[in-house]
Amino acid sequence: MLRLGALRLRGLALRSSQGRPSSAGLREGQESPPSPPEWKDRAETVIIGGGCVGVSLAYHLAKAGMRDVVLLEKSELTAGSTWHAAGLTTYFHPGINLKKIHYDSIKLYERLEEETGQVVGFHQPGSIRLATTPERVDEFKYQMTRTNWHATEQYIIEPEKIHELFPLLNMDKILAGLYNPGDGHIDPYSLTMALATGARKYGALLKYPAPVTSLKPRPDGTWDVETPQGSVRANRIVNAAGFWAREVGKMIGLDHPLIPVQHQYVITSTIPEVKALKRELPVLRDLEGSYYLRQERDGLLFGPYESQEKMKLQASWVAHGVPPGFGKELFESDLDRITEHVEAAMEMVPVLKKADIINIVNGPITYSPDILPMVGPHQGVRNYWVAIGFGYGIIHAGGVGTYLSDWILHGEPPFDLIELDPNRYGKWTTTQYTEAKARESYGFNNIVGYPKEERFAGRPTQRVSGLYKILESKCSMGFHAGWEQPHWFYKPGQDTQYRPSFRRTNWFEPVGSEYKQVMQRVGVIDLSPFGKFNIKGQDSTQLLDHLCANVIPKVGFTNISHMLTPRGRVYAELTVSHQSPGEFLLITGSGSELHDLRWIEEAAVRGGYDVEIRNITDELGVLGVAGPYARRVLQKLTSEDLSDDVFKFLQTKSLKISDIPVTAIRISYTGELGWELYHRREDSAALYERIMNAGQEEGIDNFGTYALNALRLEKAFRAWGSEMNCDTNPLEAGLDYFIKLNKRDEQSSHAWTLKPQPLQHTEISTFWGEAQHLLLSLPNLPVRFISAEIVAQHKGTWGHLGV
Repeated sequence: MLRLGALRLRGLALRSSQGRPSSAGLREGQESPPSPPEWKDRAETVIIGGGCVGVSLAYHLAKAGMRDVVLLEKSELTAGSTWHAAGLTTYFHPGINLKKIHYDSIKLYERLEEETGQVVGFHQPGSIRLATTPERVDEFKYQMTRTNWHATEQYIIEPEKIHELFPLLNMDKILAGLYNPGDGHIDPYSLTMALATGARKYGALLKYPAPVTSLKPRPDGTWDVETPQGSVRANRIVNAAGFWAREVGKMIGLDHPLIPVQHQYVITSTIPEVKALKRELPVLRDLEGSYYLRQERDGLLFGPYESQEKMKLQASWVAHGVPPGFGKELFESDLDRITEHVEAAMEMVPVLKKADIINIVNGPITYSPDILPMVGPHQGVRNYWVAIGFGYGIIHAGGVGTYLSDWILHGEPPFDLIELDPNRYGKWTTTQYTEAKARESYGFNNIVGYPKEERFAGRPTQRVSGLYKILESKCSMGFHAGWEQPHWFYKPGQDTQYRPSFRRTNWFEPVGSEYKQVMQRVGVIDLSPFGKFNIKGQDSTQLLDHLCANVIPKVGFTNISHMLTPRGRVYAELTVSHQSPGEFLLITGSGSELHDLRWIEEAAVRGGYDVEIRNITDELGVLGVAGPYARRVLQKLTSEDLSDDVFKFLQTKSLKISDIPVTAIRISYTGELGWELYHRREDSAALYERIMNAGQEEGIDNFGTYALNALRLEKAFRAWGSEMNCDTNPLEAGLDYFIKLNKRDEQSSHAWTLKPQPLQHTEISTFWGEAQHLLLSLPNLPVRFISAEIVAQHKGTWGHLGV
């Protein structure tokens, strides 16, 4: 019986090192045939790795018309993680844009057999996620609010419908289900072979065995890719090497934060009740039991995700590398790790109690710290792209192939997927951090996904501001690109625990108090996680004028600028400060640091600009001081005149606050009177203490990023990643004022001639929308709602309107 402990496992057939599960599509003794002997010395793109992701990219690039696409595989196609995958496919994802990847994958798989003539073994019986707790029902309702972003069907279904679709369930605990018609599973081996057939059909060369032994960058941005069979000069390389990706990265000095994880699934023999069914069972995901289950022929296949305490990392591969020759091998099975999940599955699907196990598969899959893959060009290395870290490679392969090929061919991503940006990690991402987060991510595979979720493994990293020790006991910290930053502050007697919820939770009232603090008095916020770049050189002004849709601010001033893609999408929002002739300080959001830096660096190289670009993010701390008493507090600490006539809105100056050198910018994301103070990171604690002491009479206090977000929202201040990103153009985002359509681009032969229509005389209205529209027309004004700060700065502009 399919039970553990004292009871026996009848029919157990373990193939721990050479076994190939039937779901993998590769039968005993069957291997992919060797590639033909032809060779190419030059290639537009070289893809390293012959799993489903790498082969999908070769297929898409070749089909889109790219000539000279070469894929190099060290042993044979599907070796690594592809061949033993369970092959699940689903339209569902808790995010928004990753659903597009899933959608594109499934739509490709539906037509691939007809296009290539290769059977792919694609089953689409649908899938059901089970809710057995009220919190899970809340999560399903939350996800349903997002479903209309996409064309795919998704429904919450009642227990009666669940039982109709999956009649073998024990319905005692089931409250609801999230149903996705069209979900299912596919044979990973057959899928990869079909993609390979298509890639060859469209002209790609797939070469194996051809292990890459060396990667040598050339001054012109091309690469020499060396193998035992010869060398290929490539315009770009794409690392799609699966759990060998770290070894490939090390060839060029990169340490990709990846780690192999052991994942097990169990396959049963024929179960009479399954065989008797008239239609295939939908894929089942018991989220509280933390396992998936699907029909495999006339039996069942189920795969658990163990807790982070019980799961097993293949950490030795990180320390010593993947064993030579490892390709289509498996690890020894370990049923003790999954006992509780097997018991949960038997309770939910009682026919499992009578089933025989015919195979247990325990193979390596690759995890990044946050479980999401790393897809796109890598900052700091020209023409080096990655498609690595796929914990769910089968459902991602088709869509990522489309996404990357579009990006490579057209120079920008087809839609925003910054959550997959390989540059979301940096030097702070140590091996210890990667191991801790991979454990957490694997163990949290099926936990309830709350808004504003925080995960605490591996924290803090080396990226802590100078205020961390002072503030950590006073606030709830959030994680931002390795940094710890206060989300909200608590007072004595308040609930200090992390309590995520789909409803108002314990931070609601404290954040409201912080909001009032800034609106009525003065508040201080740690903004050190901002990305910060110093750009200088004889071509610095020309480079920024080329990159930014706004004009370049005069020396001593600041403005808000946007970097747009060739299609006119908002790639980034920057605060640009012209500190001295030809020297600029650029500020971006913490999550966009290397994302934006890569774009700037590549533009500088492509245009041949003589500039020096330095990432000074970790060197500088930032304090924001905002509120109606901000000037009064800071004036006590400096001899610099901070009056409105002398230190104007959007002006920047170097000065001293209580003898501490700072770069002060009169700007605040709150929309209230305020300054951002940039200073040496080691001075943060002293600067903070002196400001807090000076503000006691004014009732100064801390505020965090939750209050900041509330304040900027009601001032109509846009945020990159929320109201704008690579899915929106600036006009859609209401950024008209910042986009100068009559700028001439020195890198092209034309100038924009389209100009925005002038705003007609408009009466002041109390309606928010009309007020925001009016503000878009005002000179030197970010998109904000009316405040005392704005009125003070634009008295002349508003005079004829009677303000």
